[in-house]
Amino acid sequence: MKILITGATGLIGQRLTQTLLKQSHLITALTRSPDRATKLLGPQVELLTSLEGLASLDGFDAVINLAGEPIADKRWTTAQKQKLCDSRWHLTEKIAELIKASAQPPSVLISGSAVGYYGDQGQAVVTEDSSPHQEFTWQLCSRWETLALAAQSPHTRVCLLRTGVVLSREGGALAKIVMPFRVGVGGPFGDGQQYMPWIHIDDMLNAILFLLNQASLKGPFNMVAPTPVRNEQFSAQLAKVLHRPCFMRVPAVAVRCLMGESAVLVLGGQQAIPQRLIDAGYTFRYTALQPALEDVVGK
Repeated sequence: MKILITGATGLIGQRLTQTLLKQSHLITALTRSPDRATKLLGPQVELLTSLEGLASLDGFDAVINLAGEPIADKRWTTAQKQKLCDSRWHLTEKIAELIKASAQPPSVLISGSAVGYYGDQGQAVVTEDSSPHQEFTWQLCSRWETLALAAQSPHTRVCLLRTGVVLSREGGALAKIVMPFRVGVGGPFGDGQQYMPWIHIDDMLNAILFLLNQASLKGPFNMVAPTPVRNEQFSAQLAKVLHRPCFMRVPAVAVRCLMGESAVLVLGGQQAIPQRLIDAGYTFRYTALQPALEDVVGK
C-alpha cells in the first residue's frame, strides 16, 4: 500500500513507519522538518512539508494521522489549550477535506485520539460505548474524532485510536514517570486509586496494523491493554522492576500546584477496556503489566 503518515517522527510514528517499510509498503510522511525526518526515518520515506498544494489524496491507499502537540509537556494555559486543539483539529479537518475531494479516496483513515475522550471516570469500567465526562480532554478528543469521521463514506472507513499510556523504551510519557523512581524518590500520585490504562508499544503497533488490514473495522477503539491498573499498583510494579523503593507518595495538592488544570492527567483516570479490539479478534502480546515493564525498563 501507499500510506500517508502524519506524526511519523513521534514515538509511535517512528516505530510504525519502520514496521511498514519492512512490510514493503510505500510511506509518505508529512513533516515540517524534512532534514530531521530523513535522519529519523531514512531516505526511503517520501516527505511532504504541507498538504496545502494537494487537491486530493488520490493515489494513497491509507492515511494514518498521529500528529498533535504533546498534551502533558506544558501547563494548560488558555494559549496552550488552543495550541493542543489547533495542532490536531486543523490537520485532521484538512485530511478529511482531501479525502472527500478524492475520486479514488484512501480506503481507510486511522486517526489519533486518546482515552482522555472519556474524561475522569473514577472507578467505572470504560468501554467504547461509555458516556464521557465533559471536561477539556473530552472537548479536545471529541472534536478531533468528529473531524476525522467527516472523511467516512462507502469508500473510506475511519478508525479512531483512543490511546492510553504507551510503554516504550524509546521514551514518551513513561520516561517522565520512570525518572523519580530511578533516583529512589518514586511513588503514587495522590491516593493512588485512579486507574492508568496502559499499552505496550508492540501491541500499539500491532493493533494499528490489525485495523489497517481488517476491512470490516471502523469507529472508536480503546488502544489499551485489557488489564488497566491503579496508579498505586503501577508504581509498585515499576519500583519492583527497577529494584527501587516506592514510598514517596506525591500529595494531590502538590500535583495541582505544579500542573494546574492538567493535573487531571495523573490524578484522574479511566478503567478502560479494549472491548472492540477483543471482539474483533485481536490477540494482545502483553496483557499483564509486569512483563510489559520488564521489557521496556528492566535491566
